[in-house]
Amino acid sequence: MSSDSTQEFRKRRSTKRCPFTAAGWKAIDYKDVDTLKRFITDRGKIMPRRITGVSARFQRLLTIAVKQARSIALLPFAGEVNS
Repeated sequence: MSSDSTQEFRKRRSTKRCPFTAAGWKAIDYKDVDTLKRFITDRGKIMPRRITGVSARFQRLLTIAVKQARSIALLPFAGEVNS
């Protein structure tokens, strides 16, 4: 196979835009639980940047906001456990 044919098989990844930058946000509020829940898995973990497309700056702010919301019991530390 030549390099031209292998390039045809490769899928071009679309770049993800940061949802906070696209919406024009300046900061993330820890009291906005609905927004924070979008970036947390069902087990209660914070989703990584490579999956969500959040910029590095807003990922740091998001992490701080989630931890603040957890500490005052707006968000759970762990997801629901089904036994």
